[in-house]
Amino acid sequence: MNRIIYILFSCMLISCHAQDKSNNILLQNEIVSYTFETIADGILIPWGMVFLPDGSLLVTEKSGQLLHIKNKIKTEIKNVPSVYNRGQGGLLDIVLHPNYIQNGWIYITYASTEGDGEGGNTKLIRAKLENESLTQIEYLYKCSPNTTKGQHFGSRIVFDNQGYLYFSVGERGEHFVNPQDISRDNGKIYRLNDDGSIPRDNPFVGQANTKEAIYSYGVRNPQGLAKNPITGAIWEHEHGPQGGDEINIIKKGTNYGWPIVTYGLNYDSTIISTKQEIKGVENPLYQWTPSIAPCGMAFVTSNLYPNWKGHLLVGSLKFQYLELVKLRGTEIIGRQKIATDIGRMRNVIEGPDGYIYIAVEGKGILKIIPN
Repeated sequence: MNRIIYILFSCMLISCHAQDKSNNILLQNEIVSYTFETIADGILIPWGMVFLPDGSLLVTEKSGQLLHIKNKIKTEIKNVPSVYNRGQGGLLDIVLHPNYIQNGWIYITYASTEGDGEGGNTKLIRAKLENESLTQIEYLYKCSPNTTKGQHFGSRIVFDNQGYLYFSVGERGEHFVNPQDISRDNGKIYRLNDDGSIPRDNPFVGQANTKEAIYSYGVRNPQGLAKNPITGAIWEHEHGPQGGDEINIIKKGTNYGWPIVTYGLNYDSTIISTKQEIKGVENPLYQWTPSIAPCGMAFVTSNLYPNWKGHLLVGSLKFQYLELVKLRGTEIIGRQKIATDIGRMRNVIEGPDGYIYIAVEGKGILKIIPN
């Protein structure tokens, strides 16, 4: 009798929450203890966000606009390079140099038509902002060749504690060609010096027929990249196909397996790989099945959100919520829905004022204010 009651209780519990079948971690709803303040509205697809030292905000819009938001007023920045606005490509991420106050450098990734072949591919530049215009634009890296395919450009940018720049690029839909081949761009995490030169200790420097900017490889479509504020490690998340979104900790020269190992299926439910792990491939720290379509990620360090501090925030495009991924060191111990039914969430960052800001398609930039 007791066993029957336990089974009934378990079924009731599972029916109240969505469950990740492969990880067996329940996704719980949070009791709402916050409100939203609109910082900028009417932005169709906001992608990258970064705060300037004066507290104003730069936001990239995928179609090619770079917006400067100050006191809730939007000003379009001039002299932004033209972008290849196709599918998932366009104007993508934006970050400041760690010593921005001294040198003024801003780093941007976007889909560019420059280079060989029709279509476009992901490009990294840096520039300075003067009188609401980009100046001193410098080319740093351009993936090649171009392709007219519209998927998997990536892209996120982050600096580590040593001042190296990392940026992510998807495999452009060529999953049996690019991600496992270190002589080709795409499906990679790159590491550069801040001027675009290649660090001498990058893992493939000096090897024949390799892209020496590659730091790790075997990724599908990485749209989350963040520095762990405690360890300094670079964390990444990426879209799987139908299932198998992943969280990884980026390590030098490491293969993350796509597509030779995956927890996901093709969108027509056919098998991509029969293996979920093999020797020589790094297992994900965590994987979502079913897929949530993760986009944007941020570690919470602010005291304004005591229940979130020390954990990870990830946006969900598919289910239109913000997810709190609860951590114990590098172990994922829980999941919680934040800001449910808010819309397709493209990014999340913690501002210098300690508040969390989210970028939502069609709505713009919202500030989460705890009650």
